[in-house]
Amino acid sequence: MTDDRELEEIKRKRLADLQNQAAANQAMQDREEVQRKAAEKERQDIVKRFVTPEAYERITNVKLVRPELVENVENQIIMLAQSGRLNRLITDAEVKSLLARLSEKRETKIERR
Repeated sequence: MTDDRELEEIKRKRLADLQNQAAANQAMQDREEVQRKAAEKERQDIVKRFVTPEAYERITNVKLVRPELVENVENQIIMLAQSGRLNRLITDAEVKSLLARLSEKRETKIERR
């Protein structure tokens, strides 16, 4: 009889521990998500400050299709801004040029002889 009670007590404690651990993991994931969103908002604010409205619209449109490409463009804009090399707004044409340059595929040419 006491073995059953002890076993039930062990099960109850173990369940409580697992629930506490799950709650802690969820809280940590929530904090990480908030930090990730804050960092993304900061990136967008920096980029928005250094590009024209048309260029920013293009960036947001392309981000829907090619987020990794836009991330590279944003990184370049942020690096230029942080280094102090940007003293004017980047135009839509310049963003198009950056996107085109970064999206070029390297072609491998194979010649048969």
